[in-house]
Amino acid sequence: MLKRLITAGAITALATLPAVSLAQDEATPAPAAEEAVAEATPEAAAPARNYPQVNFDQSADPENILLLDLSNGQRVPIRLMAEWAPAHVERVKTLARQGFYDGVIFHRVIDGFMAQTGDPTGTGQGGSPLADLQAEFNPMPHLRGTISMARAQDKNSANSQFFIVFYPRFSLDKNYTNFGRVIGNMAAVDAIARGEPPANPTRILQASIAADGKPQAMPQAEVAPAADITADMLSAPIEE
Repeated sequence: MLKRLITAGAITALATLPAVSLAQDEATPAPAAEEAVAEATPEAAAPARNYPQVNFDQSADPENILLLDLSNGQRVPIRLMAEWAPAHVERVKTLARQGFYDGVIFHRVIDGFMAQTGDPTGTGQGGSPLADLQAEFNPMPHLRGTISMARAQDKNSANSQFFIVFYPRFSLDKNYTNFGRVIGNMAAVDAIARGEPPANPTRILQASIAADGKPQAMPQAEVAPAADITADMLSAPIEE
């Protein structure tokens, strides 16, 4: 069994498949239509009215905003919802503050579906040294920009990997732990390189908590190494 993956079988039944392919075998839905339903009828999409809703104000409660600085030069703020999944939020905050996510790639990115990261091995089978988490499934819907925890067939196998949903996927509701939502710059998420894995994957340069006030990490230009200086170079005549 592959650890800490999103399995394709979870769409209809929890089955083990070789790779993270939550909806790989489904026909890709019409994004505009599905998103329109989610945005126009939030009550239908989220029947749980007792759960706190996402606050999109980036100045509010910085202790619960995860900042992802990506190798495409963009910063993505994500509201972490401890009221939905307290243990999962605490895990991600702990790992972010440890620098665990820094340099990790988005190793599985399916167009029209989701971008998954959080595995330091980049294979989809890795995780952190911390113990796996108990599931905190909740009624909150998987909308565009939702951040949710990846897992294996065992519902209590989430550890460090998470995914960001490009378009609504209500079939994931109550099967994966939804613990937050992108609250700004979703275009940067849309720009994450596609592939399983991508040929040139997008990386998390730095994951931090907004309250810690870390400056944005930016991609560094590659500098060609200087040529070795040889004795011949030093003795060669100077051309005028």
